[in-house]
Order: sequence, then structure tokens, then C-alpha cells
Amino acid sequence: MRAPTLHEMRELLAGLDFWLLLTTVLMAVLGLVMVLSASGIMAEKYYGGAYHFFVRQLMCCIIGAGLMVLLAFGSQKMFLKTHYLLLIMAFTLLMVTLLSPLGVEVNGAKRWLSIGIARIQPMEFAKLALVLYLAWFLSHKKDLVRTFSVGVVPPFAVTGLFGLLLLMQPDFGGAAMLAMLLFLMCLAGGTRLVYLFMSVTMAAGGAFLLIVNSPYRSRRLLAFLDPFKDAMDSGYQLVQSLYSFGAGGVWGVGLGAGKQKLFFLPEAHNDFIVAVIGEELGFVGVSGMFILVTILLWRGFSVAVRQEDLHRRLVAYGMCLILGLGAILNMAVVLGVAPPKGVPMPFVSYGGSSLLASFVCVGILLNLSRDALPAGRKSPTGGTA
Repeated sequence: MRAPTLHEMRELLAGLDFWLLLTTVLMAVLGLVMVLSASGIMAEKYYGGAYHFFVRQLMCCIIGAGLMVLLAFGSQKMFLKTHYLLLIMAFTLLMVTLLSPLGVEVNGAKRWLSIGIARIQPMEFAKLALVLYLAWFLSHKKDLVRTFSVGVVPPFAVTGLFGLLLLMQPDFGGAAMLAMLLFLMCLAGGTRLVYLFMSVTMAAGGAFLLIVNSPYRSRRLLAFLDPFKDAMDSGYQLVQSLYSFGAGGVWGVGLGAGKQKLFFLPEAHNDFIVAVIGEELGFVGVSGMFILVTILLWRGFSVAVRQEDLHRRLVAYGMCLILGLGAILNMAVVLGVAPPKGVPMPFVSYGGSSLLASFVCVGILLNLSRDALPAGRKSPTGGTA
């Protein structure tokens, strides 16, 4: 097999969004550094080695980077023509997690699937499958998408089925995430606003009933509204997160010198890793991470609006939603703006499933960036890139 020529390499890389690629690499590196800093003490105590979580995160980074490259330079059929297969796979994984002995229960929730030495969280892959299905559906049924029987029933039924499986785990935050993806995809895809308004009203009513009929969820909501009222119990996690940001100040206490990760802040290396960044790197470090997230989303949405084809445009838009909603919800939780829910920060939080899904999103965006229209050129489907 001969090596590609310089001309072939240039053609292969032509149009590739290097800003998007560079930002992804920087966020993944930041995640590795902060996972090592935040998890060392816990890994040493419970697993006998300070690098336990770091090594696992590094391995997932390598696998994820491989997937990203494969998707970036592979055929678009891998993600444009496989939506039904991916839906079936995601549904199967969620069912196996619920009903089989392979499902792992942690803190009263059965959200993980044990496969040998690894654990996966099917919800992360359900998001990808749902977005790819919705992008295909809304683009290929665009003449009927404003009708109730076609534009509402099928996509809402599929999302509702996935949401029901997640609520049975229980994973209220995961179900809410799928509902937000459905709403925003349908909003961009042309579903009538009256149907979306009705769905939001019904979803809000359902969420209210789930909260008031669950003492655990009610306590978490009340703790979010006033975490210091029960700072040693239901409000403990949020209070410790706010202490982390307060201790960090402008410049932080120094990388590795944080105190909250010493078994004060639960999930310090996972969902609340941004609080560790706030303590150790301060306002400057958190602002730097915000800038990286902003650039990532800017370049992703730029790829979306420069697509000639509506299907590809919605796929790129959906990948940006997965990354953007994950980042926004995670930051909202650790800053006390939203009730606590298990939403990891893309590329930064510890967790193989979230990391792999984030790399897949960027890989698809990089692939689509290679065929995107130059900025300012008219698209045949309407609109200006």
C-alpha cells in the first residue's frame, strides 16, 4: 500500500475546520489534566493507584480520537444512512441495561452496562442515534413535517420510548436532555409552533408530577432553590461546589492544590469537575474553558449553516446541540443555576461514554466541514452560509 502524495494529502485536508479540531484537542487535554488532579486522592484510596482514573480517561481519549479521525475522513454513509440501525442498537442497549444482570446499579440508578472490564452508559449513544434519526426524518419528510400525523407522532413516539426507558432507570436528567434535543431539532426542522408549545406544556406538567411524587426529586429541587438551608444533606453537593468557586478567586489556588477534591466535593472528577477548575485555576481558568466551549460551538454551527443539503445541515446542528446542551447544563448545575442532574462536561468530565460520544460529534462535524460552502455563498436549499 503506497503512501499518499502531498497533493492527495492536501485534497484530503481541504476544507477541514482546523479551529474546530484544535479546540477539541485543547479541551481533551484540559480534561486529562483536570481528571488527574481531581481524582488522584480518590483513586489512591479506593483503587491503590493515583493514576487509575487518568489512565482510563487517556485510553478513552485515544480510542475517541481514532473514532473522530475515522468519521472525519470516512464515508458520510456511516452517519447519514445508519439512523435506523443506530436506533435499534441504542434501544437494545437501554433494554439490556434495565433487564439483564449486565446492568450495573450505582446510587439506586441502573444506568450503566458492564462489558468485561469496561462500563458504558447507553444514554450517551441514544442521544447520537436520536439526533441522526431526527435529522433524517425532518429533512426527508419536510413536505409533511407541519402536519400532526407525520411531523409530530413518529419523532415524539421514538423520543418518548427512549425517555420512558431512561425514567425507568431512573435517569430524569437524561430524559430531559432527549426532550430538549427533540424540541430544538423540531424547531429547526419546521414543526408547527403550536404543536411544540403543546408538547412543552405537557412535558412541563409531566415533569412537575414526577417531581412532586418523588421525595428524592423534591428534595433536590428544594435544595437547588436554597442549598444552604440543608447544607449537610440535600444541598451538600451544590454548597461544596460554590465553596470551590469562592476559594479559587481570580487566579485559583494552583493546579493540584485544591482542597475540595479531598472527599468534600462529591463527583469531583466527574460531573463537578468544573468546580475543581474554578478552585485550582480560578476565574481565569473557568473563563478559558468557557472560551474553548464558545469556539467549539461557533465552529460547529458555522459548519451547519454552510451545508448545501438540509439533511447534512440538521445533522451538524444536532451534533452541536449535543455538545452545547451538555456544556451549558453542566455549567448551570455546578454554578447553582439549574437543579443537580448527571450531565458531564464534554471532553472534560471523567467518563468514557461521554468522551467517546463527544469525539463522535466532532468527527461528524469535521467530515461535514470538508464539503461545506464557503462563507457568504448562497445555498441551493435556501439561506446564506
